[in-house]
Amino acid sequence: MSGSSHPFDPLNKKNLAESIGQAILSSSPVRLDQLERFNGAGLYLIYYCGTFDAYADLGALNSPQKLVCPIYVGKADPQGKRKGVTDELSAKGTPLYSRLTKHAGSIKEATNLQIEDFFCKYLVVEDIWIPLGEALLISKFMPVWNRYLDGFGNNDPGRGRYGQVRSRWDVLHPGREWATRCKDRGETLEQVAHDVKFHIKHSVIPAVLQPPETEQGVLNLGS
Repeated sequence: MSGSSHPFDPLNKKNLAESIGQAILSSSPVRLDQLERFNGAGLYLIYYCGTFDAYADLGALNSPQKLVCPIYVGKADPQGKRKGVTDELSAKGTPLYSRLTKHAGSIKEATNLQIEDFFCKYLVVEDIWIPLGEALLISKFMPVWNRYLDGFGNNDPGRGRYGQVRSRWDVLHPGREWATRCKDRGETLEQVAHDVKFHIKHSVIPAVLQPPETEQGVLNLGS
């Protein structure tokens, strides 16, 4: 029991985010290519359990039975949110399922990744709390595909926009056909892989394994 004189406020943004984080971390994992269709928007965590060299330290922490460190944190907003339409009907769509399915497709296209090595946890959340939960989870875990290796969630920019630079994710994981049309980045796969290994070792792993922050016994998002 903390000796703090400040009363616990369950409606404090930090504590609300904690409750969302705890809910998704306690959910059951599913292999990314074995999801069954479901409705709703919300949050998700993607975990890597393989042996790809750049993610060796990450893969060593995770197993299908014990997922500790996500490689990516993401969200899927309700359909129609950008137009200001988030009524009950739009919330009954499948934005979260669709986003995870899209990610599975990107991984399958990569020539040096195996979809069998990826698992996810997800949580259907009321749309007002989605950004709050996402921010907390990214801050806690510093996932490499969020904080360093950009481009995993990118879409085909379409004709006329292929002058943009190819993402680092697509340099490290070639295979998405549309990414080959983008401008060369000037970095090799080996260079990006080296930097990713450094980032995981010195930023991601310490963030995950450090003692949890506490405030009257809450905000414990450790493994």
